[in-house]
Amino acid sequence: MSNYSFSEIEQLIDARALVFAVLSNVKKGVEKTFNKVDIKPVIIKEEWLYQVSSYQDNKVKHENVTSEGLKVFFAEMLGPYFKQGQLYTIAADLQILFNKKGEGTVLKKAPTRLQVSLDHNRKKNYLIPEGSPCDFMKALGVMDAEGNVYKKMYDKFRQLNKYLEFVEDSLPFLGDDLTIIDFGCGKAYLTFALYYYLVKLKGRRVSIIGLDLKQDVITFCNETAKQLKYDGLLFKMGDIKDFEFNDAVDMVVSLHACDTATDEALGKAVGWGAKVIYAVPCCQHELFNQMKNAQMAPLLKHGIVKDKLATIVTDTLRAQALEAVGYTVQMLEFIDMTHTPKNILIRAIKADKTDEALFSDYKIYSDFMNVWQVKPRINTVLAKYFNKSL
Repeated sequence: MSNYSFSEIEQLIDARALVFAVLSNVKKGVEKTFNKVDIKPVIIKEEWLYQVSSYQDNKVKHENVTSEGLKVFFAEMLGPYFKQGQLYTIAADLQILFNKKGEGTVLKKAPTRLQVSLDHNRKKNYLIPEGSPCDFMKALGVMDAEGNVYKKMYDKFRQLNKYLEFVEDSLPFLGDDLTIIDFGCGKAYLTFALYYYLVKLKGRRVSIIGLDLKQDVITFCNETAKQLKYDGLLFKMGDIKDFEFNDAVDMVVSLHACDTATDEALGKAVGWGAKVIYAVPCCQHELFNQMKNAQMAPLLKHGIVKDKLATIVTDTLRAQALEAVGYTVQMLEFIDMTHTPKNILIRAIKADKTDEALFSDYKIYSDFMNVWQVKPRINTVLAKYFNKSL
């Protein structure tokens, strides 16, 4: 819990990090013109605005304001008029409460909402739209030359756009010059999509290295990148745990790295101080034979249940370990690129945490390990980064 500062609201608006907000609980003694306000970002005629919906009894009034207009609205309403604000942002959920003296406090929790489509009329707009020719999608067999998506590739097309929506939520935390490592890139649909989106659509200066164990895949991807003149995109053959990179890395991606390879990728990312991490783990077998808990014996009795539980415990430990070394973490549902089961996406954003917060996060992580009597690979990989928490 911390003291309320209006500058924090201004920073959220400037970073376009506000996903949704609710202002409520009108102060006693003020002239009541409405009971509650909802706020959400919208894009109208290519302009970023905020829709302010004011509720009074059964009536609602909608008004679209600019970022500067929203700052003025917050200054006049949150505190002077409303005693409570619930703000959902990309990085955290904020509950803001004001006492009788007008003093505000802020309680931060893990984020629970993602940025949604900002199209005002609710029409589904893909970041890479159908009907608009896209060079990498043509090269990888997703689209034809006119931008029409092949029927058999439509799931892939939707999945690529869904992935980019996740990435778009992280842009406020990334600069204009980016170095990105993509572990286990495979045929690299997502890697090419990421490069295209950041360079051609967002105008960022980007260097991406894709790593995979299969030489034929690496050869194909490098030839394709050369044909497309994606000069900042390079593919290398190698194992995650053996990969070395001496410069700063802004973002690390590890989608479907098998078993403890995910932990190796997370360790590399933390070591580089990556601002943003995306990981979709798979094949979490490590803890299956480690887990012990007398109270949870019924869950461990049947192999099929135990296997699912081991996956959940493994990914929860990974997420909490990242919290304990200074990240804010979300666990989201992500569709597998091979069109099989849905998986968990771990999205971690580097945060400025106090020593007290780090210690608290580490305590939760350590206690959870002890509950299941396990020593996961993530613990060994991140051990040297826990020092600040101890």
